[in-house]
Amino acid sequence: MTEPLPACRVGPVRIGQGRLALIAGPCMAESLDLCLGVAEHLVRLCRRLEIGYVFKASYDKANRTSAASPRGPGLQRGLEWLAAVREKVGAPVTSDVHDPSQAAAAGGVLDCLQIPAFLCRQSDLLTAAAATGKAVNVKKGQFVSPWNMRYAVEKVRAAGNDNVLLTERGTTFGYDLLVNDFRSIPVMRSFAPVVFDVTHSVQQLGTGGQTGGQREFVPVLARAAVAAGADALFIETHPDPDKAASDAASQWPLERMEELLDVCRAVHDAVNRTRTQDAESASRRPT
Repeated sequence: MTEPLPACRVGPVRIGQGRLALIAGPCMAESLDLCLGVAEHLVRLCRRLEIGYVFKASYDKANRTSAASPRGPGLQRGLEWLAAVREKVGAPVTSDVHDPSQAAAAGGVLDCLQIPAFLCRQSDLLTAAAATGKAVNVKKGQFVSPWNMRYAVEKVRAAGNDNVLLTERGTTFGYDLLVNDFRSIPVMRSFAPVVFDVTHSVQQLGTGGQTGGQREFVPVLARAAVAAGADALFIETHPDPDKAASDAASQWPLERMEELLDVCRAVHDAVNRTRTQDAESASRRPT
């Protein structure tokens, strides 16, 4: 399996060439209380499992299916909430940045700026995010091959920032359906550490004016991604997913995160053991 380039640092969390990491939180920053509650729960859980943790919530869902759908608290209030999460809970934080004009303000609060999949080829956005000096997580567009994501990484690095991640989140298959080709994980790991976006991968796009999803497939995709070598998982989670303001059909229940991560950690450990055994066997072969 292809070894990744040096690890990416998101605050104190290292992603790549080490233990499994998790980027997780509610899809939308619906309230400060929600953000704090989810972050506190996941910090405790990840500490027990020795999984590096980064809190995620969007301050502006700029790509909603319908104009009538809520978008979140907006840049200023949303960043205030994310800053409060980092201060009170102690977790590094990330959120989507949709426009170059947001990058400087977001970079003043966030430990990682996330580039939405639809915008992964926007050079000005990638350059502005890189200029903040914070980690940049570029989500692979549904329309982009894994081998062509090297150019997004090169844009970030050309702007003087080597702290970059790539996120796999599925490929468009016909209309309103995403599929995952797990070959993309080792391919993209040759460019940068790779995050696997579990919950967006189970989405069904634009169903009746809102995004649908098949939440029941979250565990199998998470396990498969870790087995394929993903350095981190991205999971949107909510205490009551069916009542979430965004992506209600695909978010994973917060109360079930422990069972999901327990299994993924076990898969990750098994993969690491196999890598170690393969490396030892290779070292004993005559040259």
